[in-house]
Amino acid sequence: MTEANETSLQSQMPTTYDPKEAEQKWYDFWIKNEFFKAGSRPEAETYTIMIPPPNVTGLLHIGHALDCTLQDILIRTKRMQGFDTLWLPGSDHAGIATQTKVEQKLREDGVSRYDLGRELFLEKVWEWKEHYADSIHAQWAKMGFSLDYSRERFTLDEGLSQAVREVFVSLYEKGLIYRGNYIINWDPAARTALSDIEVEHKEVQGHLYHLKYTTKDGSSSIVVATTRPETMLGDTAVAVHPEDERYKHLIGQMLVLPIIGREIPIIADEYVEKEFGSGAVKITPAHDPNDFEVGKRHDLPQVLVMDESGTMNANAGPYQGMDRFACRKQIVADLKEQGVLEKIEDHLHQVGHSERSGAVIEPYLSTQWFVSMQPLAEKAVAAQKSEEGVRFIPDRFEKIYLHWMENIRDWCISRQLWWGHRIPAWYCADCDGITVAREDTAVCKHCGSADIRQDEDVLDTWFSSALWPFSTLGWPEQTEDLQRFYPTNVLVTGYDIIPFWVSRMIFSGLEFTQQVPFQDALIHGLVRDSEGRKMSKSLGNGVDPFEVIEKYGADAMRYMLSTSSTPGQDLRFRWERVEQARNFANKIWNASRFALMNLEGVTTADIDLTGDLGTANHWILHRLNETVHEVTRLIDQYEFGETGRLLYNFIWDDLCDWYIEFSKLSLNGTDAAAKKKTQGVLAYVLDQTQRLIHPFMPFISEEIWQHLPHEGETITLAAWPKENASFEAPQAVREMELLMDIIRAVRNIRSEVNVPMSKKIELLVKPSSDDALEILTRNQEYLRRFCNASQLEIDASLAAPEKAMTALVTGAELFLPLAGLIDIAQELGRLDKELLSLHAEVERIERKLANEGFVAKAPVKVIEEEKLKLADYIDKRDKVNARLVELKG
Repeated sequence: MTEANETSLQSQMPTTYDPKEAEQKWYDFWIKNEFFKAGSRPEAETYTIMIPPPNVTGLLHIGHALDCTLQDILIRTKRMQGFDTLWLPGSDHAGIATQTKVEQKLREDGVSRYDLGRELFLEKVWEWKEHYADSIHAQWAKMGFSLDYSRERFTLDEGLSQAVREVFVSLYEKGLIYRGNYIINWDPAARTALSDIEVEHKEVQGHLYHLKYTTKDGSSSIVVATTRPETMLGDTAVAVHPEDERYKHLIGQMLVLPIIGREIPIIADEYVEKEFGSGAVKITPAHDPNDFEVGKRHDLPQVLVMDESGTMNANAGPYQGMDRFACRKQIVADLKEQGVLEKIEDHLHQVGHSERSGAVIEPYLSTQWFVSMQPLAEKAVAAQKSEEGVRFIPDRFEKIYLHWMENIRDWCISRQLWWGHRIPAWYCADCDGITVAREDTAVCKHCGSADIRQDEDVLDTWFSSALWPFSTLGWPEQTEDLQRFYPTNVLVTGYDIIPFWVSRMIFSGLEFTQQVPFQDALIHGLVRDSEGRKMSKSLGNGVDPFEVIEKYGADAMRYMLSTSSTPGQDLRFRWERVEQARNFANKIWNASRFALMNLEGVTTADIDLTGDLGTANHWILHRLNETVHEVTRLIDQYEFGETGRLLYNFIWDDLCDWYIEFSKLSLNGTDAAAKKKTQGVLAYVLDQTQRLIHPFMPFISEEIWQHLPHEGETITLAAWPKENASFEAPQAVREMELLMDIIRAVRNIRSEVNVPMSKKIELLVKPSSDDALEILTRNQEYLRRFCNASQLEIDASLAAPEKAMTALVTGAELFLPLAGLIDIAQELGRLDKELLSLHAEVERIERKLANEGFVAKAPVKVIEEEKLKLADYIDKRDKVNARLVELKG
């Protein structure tokens, strides 16, 4: 950028900041110039984040805004630090959720998917996907996310489909994918199988029904209990413990199943707990996972009594065609009438519900595809317990991951849907063989027959999502991107999907790339409402990110979300916090605008930070150094809340409230050399500050930075601030602290006695040392200006005047003669309170130093610091005492 351009830009800064105008302008600028595109720094170290792909079921919510803002902070920081960064965007087809949404929409028009057929229905779903993918793009842009759109992926695109097939066939060939009849979680509303973690268990007030089954000869009976009496129609045995003396004589006899009349055996199995209930359990192998295992051991028939919609089938006899819950009511009435129902008890128990449809889950015997998880889980657990493991932040989430892996069950991966990755398996009508292939096939690999049909089912959405970190980079091909950007650096996601997604990505990465897919897993909490409740449609407490941006701007929303969060903890959304963030942005804008009014014509060549810059300039550079160090450290540790607090304090307090005010003396003074030095420091510090805040507030920082003297096209690619040893100025810090303490003390006194800052005062300062005298004398113009002193006297031999307000700071005693403005009694009361406070502090430290345990354990440095504090408090106490004596005198 030329000097002429620099100068003209500085003079164009608007009076007020307009988020809408700036956000659109700069995002378009960033995208047009491809600043977010990876690969532009081939020699640099890489830094990669894969976006957790949002479902194409609808718009992004405030939780997505938090998740992606944290990622953007990391990627923008690393980009500025010189890394070749890749933040890869994409979306998930979300099988059940998306198909359900589209079917609901079709039902509103009186159409079902079966009316359309598979091909036409899928066209409708693709239309849905395109609409919401475009909407998600618009939201990403609104929130300022620096994504590499050139590498965007979708879990159903061609490349990912190839990866899914490769994984399926590979696991099948290894014997880790199999097809079989098992009890699975069945969603009767969506008519599909679900994995265990897609089932939400809710506490429900139900009933426990005690049923009496009589032996065939009528000589005995056994009482069993069930929460689902409709499933008794599928009972094929009653089990007792082999050592239960009550039933030993009945083992092997036949019972008559009420209503149906089918004869079922009494069997012995150690699965039964003798002490629980009656000690007898009805066995329904087709409708209960534990009963299924018992049935396999005893070769029992498997009788399904309902169909895929939860309607009773032909095996239900007289109840055929009834809904399962209507059947329950009817069968209870019939059993009661027949004298079979012994009693009904209230029973509070956990009932599984579909996470997607909300329907009560039915344990259901079905032919499905499964992944044999034990070998995959063992490999993942072993890796986690070695140096190769993923680092969880906070580390407590590692326990959740390991617990799930160590107690894993086989994964049911088939879904009875049309939207998704269709299972690459073909069934032969001639030889009943199964052909599993990476490519579509026309013939059976066993007998060569062309009479084959592909499996109608699709794979669980999480099957393709599990491959996201490497399938998106071109795997199974060994692409340049895969070799350069994998494994990724960090996954940022919520704690609610550790079993769903995080775990599956880890074992998939280890199995197919021999590496964990990410080095760190940063786990954040959920965004809740101001009362701590989970956001939901039913409560009407959800927050639309667009609404927040429309009202306060994207930067305010990003800053509030990121700096209100602590790793692993839930965040409460409060509108007042967004407003505070907006006010912070306005503070930055107004301070920058003032600075720029005083930087007209200044270019980067004019910035000279060497030589004697004066106390305030040295101090702000020192504080900038400290801030750069801490901000960099905290971002690397994912402590975004602490980073935000630190930036806020530096910008609002140090830069705006103190330094910019102090700089006015030089900027408005007659010393041209001092003015030029201050202009250079001001321009430099403001530039560095915009860089530090940029990952959090990308739009306003770009807008301000473009008005500052700078080199380069965009702050997005500007170098991240680094510590500069030459900026270390501990003496300037001591000097500024003394000056600020005095100014604060004078302002406090004015406030106490209601003297406005506009009224000039007489200020007498008695330094407590030669060093303090020299500092105050050299910097007296700051005191004169910011204390608004009509007369300023700095003298170590000063005697305290009568009827004056006093204050003590470390290094000086202050006197403000305020004759006619002060109430002597009020001042005496204030000093009495200060004396009590100082006396309490003296006693507290004396007790601490007299404590043998403290002295024995505390480091020497800590003890010395306490002694210095004690001496300071004693000195202040003595002076307050003396002042009291003087005023009372």
